[in-house]
Amino acid sequence: MKSSILKDFPDRFETERLRIRCPLPGDGPELFAAIRESHDELKPWMPWVESHKTTDNSEESARRGWVEFLERSDLRMHLFLKDSGTLVGSSGLHRIDWSVPKFEIGYWCRTRFAGQGYITEAVRGISDFAFDVLDANRLEIRCDSLNHRSVKVAKRAGFHLEGELRNAEVGPDGSLRNILVFSMIPEERGVPKAEIG
Repeated sequence: MKSSILKDFPDRFETERLRIRCPLPGDGPELFAAIRESHDELKPWMPWVESHKTTDNSEESARRGWVEFLERSDLRMHLFLKDSGTLVGSSGLHRIDWSVPKFEIGYWCRTRFAGQGYITEAVRGISDFAFDVLDANRLEIRCDSLNHRSVKVAKRAGFHLEGELRNAEVGPDGSLRNILVFSMIPEERGVPKAEIG
């Protein structure tokens, strides 16, 4: 099998309202501002927010994301409004197994843009990118069963609930959490959930 680092594919694409691209050096200040603005909403679900204490922390994170994208070991993607260039949030393809290929989609939204459909739009666009460009055979979304917004995104984007992993993770508050596993395979694209399985 060809080494993943030799795989050639674009580092950016667009959806109706978003420009989606890999992290780049210089993204730190905008990333820091978005995470600080959204800290209280992200903290219950994403412990990594605490590592963004300074602009330099966020710049380091963006540069690590850029390197990992080039290595093809993790494909983080920053989401920008096409009209203003403002960072809306982040998503991407994680926990990659190129032998299948399969990917897990993660996402978070900047507080002021929540509830406007940007993350669902991004997940659909990233799913299309994974299937059409990366030849994905499986996509997953995993989220805390208590994170109702994330659950809604997975459902709106057309993912099928496969199951619930009980006591699978420890949350940022130290409590045991159940994790919901959603998936999509190529044959299910655009198929209403009632017709799946």
